[in-house]
Amino acid sequence: MKNSKITLDGVSRRDFVKTSAAVVGSLIAAQFPDRASAFYPSDDAINIGLIGCGGRGTGAAVQALSTSQNVRLVAMADAFQDQLEDSLDNITKADADHAEAVAGRVDVPKDRQFVGFEAYKQVIPLVDVLVIATPPGFRPIHFAAAIDADKHVFMEKPLATDSPGIRSVLETAQRAKQKKLNVVVGLQRHYQIRYQRWVEHLQNGMIGDITMSRVYWNSAGVWVRERKPGQTEMEYQMRNWYYFTWLCGDHIVEQHIHNIDVSNWVKQGYPVRAQGQGGRLIRTGPDHGQIFDHHYVEYEYEDGSRMISQCRHMPDCMNRVSEAFHGSNGVAPRPGVIQSSSGHTLFEHEGKNDPDPYQVEHDELFAAIAAGEYKFANAEYGAKSTFTAILGRMATYSGQVLEWDEALNSDVSLMPETFSFDADPPVLPDAEGHYPVPEPGMSIVI
Repeated sequence: MKNSKITLDGVSRRDFVKTSAAVVGSLIAAQFPDRASAFYPSDDAINIGLIGCGGRGTGAAVQALSTSQNVRLVAMADAFQDQLEDSLDNITKADADHAEAVAGRVDVPKDRQFVGFEAYKQVIPLVDVLVIATPPGFRPIHFAAAIDADKHVFMEKPLATDSPGIRSVLETAQRAKQKKLNVVVGLQRHYQIRYQRWVEHLQNGMIGDITMSRVYWNSAGVWVRERKPGQTEMEYQMRNWYYFTWLCGDHIVEQHIHNIDVSNWVKQGYPVRAQGQGGRLIRTGPDHGQIFDHHYVEYEYEDGSRMISQCRHMPDCMNRVSEAFHGSNGVAPRPGVIQSSSGHTLFEHEGKNDPDPYQVEHDELFAAIAAGEYKFANAEYGAKSTFTAILGRMATYSGQVLEWDEALNSDVSLMPETFSFDADPPVLPDAEGHYPVPEPGMSIVI
């Protein structure tokens, strides 16, 4: 990855990726170059490959196969054979809502099932579109390889776990634009009617100037995968990837990015600095790796407004996954609702029959590809919202006030030097099985 300096001040920060309800992603009216049209076989099928066969990858593959286009899954890759096999079985036995759509669209024989750290390299030449759902730390590598090979991409969020990874994604995003390759990122709220209409009204000034946003991902937490006999340290961390910062980014990055991204979307910009606090109170065992179980961050935008961010993984506490906005003339207390300062409802979206945004993002991507149109350049705003979350984590880990530009240009890499199950990952347990946990006031993040 290159360590080139990237400055995001002035016009570039304010104007980058302005999204409205009428336009999802960056819509550019252009046709594919001649080489793009050469991707498709004579039967006009769009061949897809899945890289990363966990639950989200499996779901994304089913959604891709459930579009109205002629889509076929022809190759798969994962670090682990058992996970690939389970995923393929679950795809072919999709639930009742998807079974008919998936039937006859899966053709992944043994010789197109690839396992290991390098498996993605074998999938890429066989397909037209890559579905990338590996742990976030690998996304910069896999995204770059896909675009270098002239493939369209659907990739899950977040897009990296550290500053060098974000810079890599931003550089790859520029190459994707130059090649007119569609890239959709799994920040599905951008494809959800409730959010599209809500954001449009807020951007158009229904409550005046936005002075504060509040964003939340407070929940009980997610799965834990226990260590198995005979596993190397690298295999254990790869299996239990959510709890290691180099793989997951911490839950502020892996999950809370959704809510942080909505604030950036409404503000049509990105914070200039952040400060916050966090730690581990409940999830303190060896199986919980090194990440925090709570973060609280105050972000500042260029206009002086603030985003107040909360995320927590603790059972039996108040749960909330949502966003709210305060303006000079009113408030938007929850997605789809806007009220005046006096409490009068200015807008409320019912949304009873709204389509599933997880499906819509695939429907729109594959419709564009089938039509030979270039419409989606989501990687840039996906990378910058990912970095907003990383900036918050860097602030809570360090206990310092951090500036966006300085943090983005940090050369601190979280990734291992060698990708092998026999190699040491970046963090190792002590004699009692506990991992080093970030210490505010002492941890170096830049």
